[in-house]
Amino acid sequence: MFLFATSALESVQKIPPATWLKLGIGIAALVAAVFILQKIAKMNKILLGVGVFVIGTVFFFSWVYNRNEPRWMTPIVEKIAPFFPSAGAYSNKQKKP
Repeated sequence: MFLFATSALESVQKIPPATWLKLGIGIAALVAAVFILQKIAKMNKILLGVGVFVIGTVFFFSWVYNRNEPRWMTPIVEKIAPFFPSAGAYSNKQKKP
């Protein structure tokens, strides 16, 4: 049994420090997310709804402008994008004499 423990310890020591740093950051982010969600649950629901709407709108228009939306949003953004400015359209206008 001691042989297996030594083997596991050796394999853990071979993991690069960058991996441990990323793991630590991930755990800290999870703890912070739980803490923030507990605070949000105590908030006024109307203010929470307005905040979620504003954040969602900013993300959506950023996706439309830069065309870097998630794959599942592409059909929706393709239908809406012609009505709003995009980063590619602006650079094409600047290139024309």
